[in-house]
Amino acid sequence: MRTIKRTYKAEYRPIADLITYSPMPTRSLRMIDPFLFLNHHGPQRYSPGNNGLPFGPHPHRGMETVTFILDGDIAHKDSGGNNSVIESGGVQWMTAGKGLTHAEVSSEKFKKEGGPLEILQLWVNLPAKLKMTDPKYKGLQEKDIPVVSLDGGKVKAQVVSGKIDNTSGGFETITDIHLSTLFFEPEGVFSTKVPIDHNILCYVIKGEIRINGEIIQSLHLVEFNNDDEDLRIEALAESTVLFGHAKPFNEPVVAQGPFVMNTMEEIEQAYQDYQQGKFD
Repeated sequence: MRTIKRTYKAEYRPIADLITYSPMPTRSLRMIDPFLFLNHHGPQRYSPGNNGLPFGPHPHRGMETVTFILDGDIAHKDSGGNNSVIESGGVQWMTAGKGLTHAEVSSEKFKKEGGPLEILQLWVNLPAKLKMTDPKYKGLQEKDIPVVSLDGGKVKAQVVSGKIDNTSGGFETITDIHLSTLFFEPEGVFSTKVPIDHNILCYVIKGEIRINGEIIQSLHLVEFNNDDEDLRIEALAESTVLFGHAKPFNEPVVAQGPFVMNTMEEIEQAYQDYQQGKFD
């Protein structure tokens, strides 16, 4: 089976009153190409009359954001005219491409009533040839994302993109990105094959799993060697895992603030274009 290179504990980085853990990047891990950035917000409970999520209007260029709403909701609005509220179990996929401005806040209902909140946001790189592609956005509620039952029902895989057991994900990607949220009952086993030249993203959101005899607890990210196609994940408790894989782009990555490009000159151009209102 594919072997583990290293595991990394997410660093605690609260944002105002929002509990936040950052598995990547950290002082120990820059990225797992083409996966750039992962933030885990919550779990926590908001009181009635709260201010909600703090992510007001801000720009992006050169990458994609994939947002997993495990609990609570997100109200999304962007300069492309997209406007949605995605609730618990849903996913948002935004291709920033050549540039757009968006806001990710809580719905008026959530701010008024409060409730539990837990969200993951993943940044996925775009190759140089697609950095300046047209922006797009798609949000899907939980009921619209395919789910595959595995291991006699002990594992449920929400297929976000790519394929599991010939079931295609709810999102078509412009690069070959495979992403799923795996929900394990105790002793559930997820077995799959991943091309050797693909890098794996594996983050334990909740619970405890075992891979190749190594126990990985919640809030840990696993980095793998590219040495075998076979992968087996066993749950030692009720667990939730973000799982994905993709072929690395093997290109220079220059990231600054909300922009991810290939050169510093492109970063400077992104800031100039944003200041001139070209993202709105």
